[in-house]
Parts: sequence; structure tokens; C-alpha cells
Amino acid sequence: MTTLKEPALKEAPKLIAGPASYLDDRLGAGSWLKRNLRKVFPDHWSFLLGEIALYSFIILLLTGTFLTFWFKPGMGHVVYDGPYQQLRGVTMSEAYASTLKISFEVRGGLLMRQMHHWAALLFVAGMTVHMLRVFFTGAYRKPRELNWVIGVLLLTLALLEGLTGYSLPDDLLSGAGLRITEGVLISLPLVGTYFTFFLFGGEYPGEDVIARFYSLHILLIPGILLALISAHLILMWVQKHTQMAGTGRTSTNVVGAPFYPAFMAKAGAYFLFTFTAIAGLGTFAQINPIWLFGPYTPADISAGSQPDFYMGFLEGALRLMPAWEINFLGYTLPLSVLIPALVPMGIIMTGLALYPFIEQWVTGDRREHHFADRPRNNPHRTSIGMAAVVFYGLLWLLGANDEISAFFHIDLYHTTIFGRFAVFLGPALAYFVTYRVCMGLQRKDAEVMSHGVESGVIKRMPNGQYIEVHVPPAEDIADHVRGKERLPILPGEADIEGIPPKGARSILGKARAMLSKKYGTEHVPLEEEGGHGHAAIGSGEDKH
Repeated sequence: MTTLKEPALKEAPKLIAGPASYLDDRLGAGSWLKRNLRKVFPDHWSFLLGEIALYSFIILLLTGTFLTFWFKPGMGHVVYDGPYQQLRGVTMSEAYASTLKISFEVRGGLLMRQMHHWAALLFVAGMTVHMLRVFFTGAYRKPRELNWVIGVLLLTLALLEGLTGYSLPDDLLSGAGLRITEGVLISLPLVGTYFTFFLFGGEYPGEDVIARFYSLHILLIPGILLALISAHLILMWVQKHTQMAGTGRTSTNVVGAPFYPAFMAKAGAYFLFTFTAIAGLGTFAQINPIWLFGPYTPADISAGSQPDFYMGFLEGALRLMPAWEINFLGYTLPLSVLIPALVPMGIIMTGLALYPFIEQWVTGDRREHHFADRPRNNPHRTSIGMAAVVFYGLLWLLGANDEISAFFHIDLYHTTIFGRFAVFLGPALAYFVTYRVCMGLQRKDAEVMSHGVESGVIKRMPNGQYIEVHVPPAEDIADHVRGKERLPILPGEADIEGIPPKGARSILGKARAMLSKKYGTEHVPLEEEGGHGHAAIGSGEDKH
């Protein structure tokens, strides 16, 4: 069932009916087309965050196709004789020379390169913000767990896609990142050397890594991304879209605008806006000027080199980790590389993928959820999310600890020591602060529902007291607040004979019941039982 804000149409518009009849006569798809073109989408602004990532991916495909016409993924040595005077006569790889040619000789080449780079950054940023919206509103719950896992895989693949594309120009900056990649791979126990030789085609840097990264970057990873994005959109289309609680909204309808024509017009305008923003950045904001860095040679490295933002948290983890290693039977296990390379990524990505199932296990909630939660109404989940955001943000920030030390004239050693403590204390503090903020917002909601909102009207009572008259909140706001769902709690208390429930008799069962009680307790009821309601409080009379 769908609900429209405007009156439902008794028959399809001509622009739908004509093509639908044409297809129905030949393919029998007319009814399917009519039904799906009238599918309703919620109109809340936050539901468009995922569109940013989708449109950025489309722009990536378009600009990337343009760049493949001139890029040469080879590591053969050539002597540059192009128009950039400062590099004339310098020996470089074919990949670097072809990137210079795209930048200085191909008409529109530099614009396409910079648009491609900005679109890649916006693609990852859009997915990240979209996933945060889904997480904080609980939109990953049944029946959308599979789509959530697909989203986590998409984000992971986007990071790999960015890493491979970042390395293709073979300039000094990307070569520094490639060197870190080689160091992480070779540190893996037992399989590290095999992976390194497979990727680089021999000893680092080899002669094949650019060609192999090129195949991964334009064929394998984009193909998987395209398949997963298609599956993600199909599942979203088949499953009813989540929506915010409010007037006229139920678990069996969607209130918003139909796909045609309203959402199509909105999506088309939003795509053009995204394209314009990326084109503007590509035109006016210089990014990755490889001609200033020079070609990569393993013996050189530049000071202050920084990766793109989405790899910054791994850089920070590597910089903060102490120089620990284990030597045993002639083998060395470099913990200073393994832990920062695998643990932060493992915590964030594995935690994201498993969270819907962990929450379902803790709460025992197997109901379908079609309303998006307000983050304040699940304070523990919101606090966990903010702790993860702070953990990521601190690692990202301290990936530039050398720049911070140089700019603020702080000793690098002190910056590093601060970071080692901050990555543990910061998330804990963020959890505590976020939890208290959520509780305060819940109390504010309860106050609004119980006492109404300030009207600005001052009234004098017979006893001389001045009070401000409160009035009931607007209907749409009240319905939005009333959409708060009570979090389920597993039974864990013993009965009158002292026998606990069957599921809470083992150690694991007791721990589960304790976690469920802590996670799902209804902290602040919206209205006190036996209250006077809006009308009595809103009248402004002295109830004493």
C-alpha cells in the first residue's frame, strides 16, 4: 500500500500510458511499468545522501572511460620531451608520461583527470555519510540486513578502487603509498611474500604492478561495484523504503512523491547539481598536480606526503603504532605493521557488517521495521556509532602528525604519545557524552509532550504569579515524536520459584539477558501515566 500527499491518480498520465501500452503489446510488461513508475519515495532530505554516491559513481565511469583512451599502463622507461619544461629530458615510466600528456596535451584532459579524482573522493564520502544515516536511524534492521552487508562490501571495494587508481600515475606521491602497500602485504605471515610477488611480478617495484593495478581498477573492481550497486538498488526497490514517523505514516504505507514524475525530476536535478559541483571543483580546485611531484623512484620520498582522506585512518594507525615485533625460530612478525594495517579496518568494517545481527541477538527483535528511528531514541546504538566516528577521526587526524607538529610547533614525539592515548580515551569519552546528550533530548521530548511548547503569552494568575501559557505541539511534530518505539528486552528475571527463563540459564544466556536489559531499557517515557494532557497544561491554569 502506498500513500501520496497529493490525490491518487485514477489513470496513468499519457507519458506513462503510451510507452506502457507499447511495451505491454510486445513484452507483456505494461502493468509492471505502470506499477513501478508510480512507486512512492519518502521526501525527507536525508534519503538523498545515497544519491550523491550513486551519481559520483556514474561520473567516475564517464570520466574514467575518457581517460582510458590516452593512459598507458606501462612501466617501460621513456625520456620525456613534452611541453612541461621542468621535466624535459627526465627518464620516467610510460604511465607517468601518458598522465602528463593527458594533463597538458589532450584537450580537456586535465579537467577530466581532476573531475575523476574529485568524483572518487565524493563517491567514498557519499557512501560514508549514507551509511552513517542508515546506522543511526536503524534502517539496517529486518528485512534490510542483506542490503546493509552489500553496502559494507561496497565501501570496502571503494577503498580498494581508490588505492589502485591513486597508484596508476606512478608519480612520487602515489609511489610512497605503493611502498606502504608493499610493506603491509609482505608483513603478512606465511602468505605475504607470495602476495607481494603476485602483485608486483617480482622484487619491488617490479615491472608489472601498474598494469595489474590498471586491470583491477578498470575491469575487476568496477565490475563488482556495478553488480553490487545494481543488487543494492533492486533490493531497495523491492523492499518498502523506510520513512520517518509522522502524520499518516504507518508500517504498511509510504508517504511521499511518486517515482514519476516527481522523484525523477528531483533525481535529475540532483544529478546535475552533483555534476556541476564536481565540474566546478575540477575547474577551480587543483588536486593531485603530479608534475610538481615528479616521477617515482624507490630511492626518493617527499616530506609531508599525505594520502587521500579515505586512506588517512590507516596512515594514522601506522604512525601511532610502537615499533613492536616478534622474532621466533628465525621468523619475524612485524606487529608495528600488522596491527595498524588490519585491526582498525577489521574493527570498523567487521563491526559494521555484523552489527545488525549482533543487535538482533541482544534484543531478540525479529520484527520487520519500516520506520527510521530518531538517533536519540536508541542512545546506546547512537553512542556506539559516535565512538566509532571519533576513533576513525582521530586516526585520520593523526595521519598528519608531522604536519600538525610542524605547523603548531609541537614536538612530534608528544603528538604521537597523545595520539596513542587519544585513540582509546576519545571513543570512550564520545560514548559517554553522546549517551548523555541522547538522554537529555529524550527528556526534552517528554517535556514537550507532557507540558506543550512555549506560546510566548504571559498570563497573570489570581495570586499574582506570572506564568507562560503552553500550548500543545503541532500535530506533525507530535506524531513524529510519538513514533518512538519501545526497545524489546529479553526475559531474564527468575519466576516466583526462582527459576530463570530457559534462555538465561547458561553463562552466555545470562550475559545476553543482561546486555538486552541494558540496551533496551525504556529510559524516558514520553508521557507520565495519569498526566493531565495537553489541554489542561495548555490552559495555563494553576493546578495546585
